[in-house]
Amino acid sequence: MEYEIEGTESVSTAVVRAVSAVDGRKSVDLPPLARVLNPEALDALFDSHADGRPRTGGRLSFIYSFCRVTVDNGEFLTIEPLENHPRAASDRAAGCTD
Repeated sequence: MEYEIEGTESVSTAVVRAVSAVDGRKSVDLPPLARVLNPEALDALFDSHADGRPRTGGRLSFIYSFCRVTVDNGEFLTIEPLENHPRAASDRAAGCTD
């Protein structure tokens, strides 16, 4: 799944929202993002410079709630469910290949 981060949305909030959509669970039912990484540090990594200039480039990938999350330039997310995710295993058993 591709997800475009809105201008007013923090990267950490976008990660939780996007993973929630992919995983089919409410955001509050996901494990805290802080168990994987520091949300404030994630936001700071892609925030503008102190003088207001936007940061350019940068990519970070990590695993969160059975998904590989890739943040590109603090503007886009790619969310890929892991093969060993329980839902992926049940979908394969049911013949679903989406």
